[in-house]
Amino acid sequence: LPVMAITNMPLPPFLSRIPGLEAMPKNPDIRACYKDPDLWDAFLTDKDNIGLFTQCSPDPQAFRPPDESPNVLQVRLPTNFKATRFASDEHTNMLRHMEQSIQDVRFKLDEDTVLQLPVKLRVHDSVFVPLAKWAMLLAGNYRCIQPYPKDVISIKDAVTSDVEMSRQVYNSVVELCIALGGKEEDFVPFEKYLAAAESLQNPSSAARAVANGATNIERVDKVVGLIGKFTRGQTEQDGS
Repeated sequence: LPVMAITNMPLPPFLSRIPGLEAMPKNPDIRACYKDPDLWDAFLTDKDNIGLFTQCSPDPQAFRPPDESPNVLQVRLPTNFKATRFASDEHTNMLRHMEQSIQDVRFKLDEDTVLQLPVKLRVHDSVFVPLAKWAMLLAGNYRCIQPYPKDVISIKDAVTSDVEMSRQVYNSVVELCIALGGKEEDFVPFEKYLAAAESLQNPSSAARAVANGATNIERVDKVVGLIGKFTRGQTEQDGS
């Protein structure tokens, strides 16, 4: 069955779909970023299995208001879910059908007001589009975690307290993804992210989890760092 993961952390089979990173899920350091890397080994045996996995970037910021029923979500940042196509056209057509069905939904608020859903699904051919979230995570979400004994801070404060540092972190991640084969249009310009960060008044979920004592969180920052190290090593090897 095809699997679309709405996660920041790339599942190992999807990581294998990125050009130049086909063998990365077997790298011991990368495997250490996952709580149970052995779980994925059976899905890495051939291209057909790998092609059954795709990634969807969870860009929209939403939360469950504490006084509402469980099925009520409040959207703080109404951006879109961005998914990469599957390897096969058949499975990709399922995604495109979902995309159109969500686009067509209308909610009748009253006799005079009909609303579209504030968040859409967008399906892309490029495997790099969901990776646009990586730069945001490293420039904002993970920097909400401050050195002990400081408290966690909001994403807005993490990004805007030192805009130039945030810009450098953000652009370095984008440049890494472009070096792997992504195109500039696959990614969100820093200035657009900076403007969106102004509305992100709370700490990231990763920061809140650490503040509450969690010892296992998604470590996209480690994955990106290791990919950067691997890519630099390959470049230096090719240059020599």
